[in-house]
Amino acid sequence: MLLSFVWMMGMQSIIGSDGGSGGMVMARQWESLRPRFHFTARSGWINDPNGLVYYRGEYHLFFQHNPYSTQDGIKAWGHAVSPDLIHWQHLGDAIMPDEMGAIWSGSAVVDRENTSGLGSSKNPAIVAFYTAAGGTTPASSGKSFTQCIAFSTDRGRTWIKYPGNPVLAHIADQNRDPRVFWYGQGRKWIMALYLTGNTYGLFASQDLIHWTRLSTVTMPGSSECPDMFELPVVGEPGAARWIFVGGDGRYLIGRFDGNQFLPEAGPLQVDYGPNFYATQTWNDAPRSRRIQIAWMAGGRYPNMPFNQQLTLPFELTLRRTPDGLRMFREPIREFTRLRGHATKLPTTLIGPKRSLRISAPSDLVEMHVVLEIAECQRVVLQMGDVEISYSVKDGGLQAMGRSCPLRLENGRLSLHLIRDRTSLEVIAGNGAATFSGCIPPAPGPLHIEVMVEGGTGKLVSGTWWPIKSALDEAGAETAH
Repeated sequence: MLLSFVWMMGMQSIIGSDGGSGGMVMARQWESLRPRFHFTARSGWINDPNGLVYYRGEYHLFFQHNPYSTQDGIKAWGHAVSPDLIHWQHLGDAIMPDEMGAIWSGSAVVDRENTSGLGSSKNPAIVAFYTAAGGTTPASSGKSFTQCIAFSTDRGRTWIKYPGNPVLAHIADQNRDPRVFWYGQGRKWIMALYLTGNTYGLFASQDLIHWTRLSTVTMPGSSECPDMFELPVVGEPGAARWIFVGGDGRYLIGRFDGNQFLPEAGPLQVDYGPNFYATQTWNDAPRSRRIQIAWMAGGRYPNMPFNQQLTLPFELTLRRTPDGLRMFREPIREFTRLRGHATKLPTTLIGPKRSLRISAPSDLVEMHVVLEIAECQRVVLQMGDVEISYSVKDGGLQAMGRSCPLRLENGRLSLHLIRDRTSLEVIAGNGAATFSGCIPPAPGPLHIEVMVEGGTGKLVSGTWWPIKSALDEAGAETAH
């Protein structure tokens, strides 16, 4: 029996259903660990985001979903849509396991020119690529991992598996996670596919059904869940580079000639947090935005009807720095719609005996500070039980047990923090480095303190906002 959930007055009713036809209320539970503006499944386990595509005013988010348990297990593709990447409407599971295996990770495209013949020029199909994980279910015993497609011609509401599956036969080991996009310059579809070890394959197709192998890409230290896309260089008209991303979020910068990806820099890292994995970006986002989301792997949600969450969506840009081209991540601007009343912080000198203290009403909070710290040795921002610190001497930022190098900008440190019940995202240097982490909730008011050691510092500017719940704003029909 599947479970569906309805929000009512801060409580969630657990409703037993049979094929979506309704049922009686079985229990009621206060979901104290439910994130209020990060994506979670209504029930069951989730992990990788899949099939990210924008179509006719909706952002589609598919996700690895075990609808039968809150533990990792047999996977289907869950499905939700949003007009703004903040408020989500769940549409139920879209693609279910079959005799070829469980439904593992992949991507989706809009076949606008009807190259596949699965839709029409006036009503193009959304085509989803997924790995049929042979041998992971009793019905698929003895079968291998292959790449398959399903398609929809009704805005993603119903899905038909292609009768000629698989469209790409087994190549090596547990080859998986097809990432497909349209390469306009060569007028063809490109697929990046994880093969084995730290090796990925690139494939091409004219019709999304018949595929030819092009080349391989090696990502030292990374595996699984490839992503590949082009980014313009900010402030340099006409300049752009291709980005190839591995499952752990590390990336290569290079060029793509339609057949080979030619690395020029990397592997590089932009998120250093302990809970950041299986990133993917949206195809066809308006205004050519490149928007990324990831699984916050490893969070703990005991006694909840759901398990795991995703990061906030972040917008990616490519900028030139003293170290060369680097990718930057910043929260999407739509998130600001959830801000409550802004509290501005006055310019303040901070020393060993004088700290800045703030008390927020809850752990739904966003904060942005710019600190002038060239005249001290170390700065510490304590948010509840979480410490974020920067060593001026070493040039290193630390948060949630991880660290990264970070250049100051004219002796100033910029920190942007977003906290939601069971997670914290730290954005440093205006997106030069981020930390995505799962943390225990903070009951009651959230105490924040900024301190310096070995000298004095100055709060140049600062603002904090209480954040409204996206669940409350969206209402029962569009809440998680």
